[in-house]
Amino acid sequence: MSYYEPEDLGRFAEVGKFRPELMKSFFAYYNEVTGQDGALTKREKALIALAVAHSEKCPYCIDAYTEQCLESGANPDQMTEAIHVAAAMKAGIALVHGIQMQNAMEKKGI
Repeated sequence: MSYYEPEDLGRFAEVGKFRPELMKSFFAYYNEVTGQDGALTKREKALIALAVAHSEKCPYCIDAYTEQCLESGANPDQMTEAIHVAAAMKAGIALVHGIQMQNAMEKKGI
């Protein structure tokens, strides 16, 4: 048994069990942002979401957006490149914080 059960993704709406109006508002916003072409196409949005899903390590989202990418016409090369972009961003974000370490060392005369 795993903490993440694939069938739990289908239960996502149940998060609104105790405050359904909040979940309704979330889904309205979510569907407005992701559910249609705008300045970005649905395919581009799905690729961004897939990259974020990997960056944030959400297996539910990885499953959902792998499917959405394929359904929206993204190909495996595009999907793989998107997750590499996310990985490069995470690495750069971690590394640039090294300046904070250097600033702290400089304050100590190192």
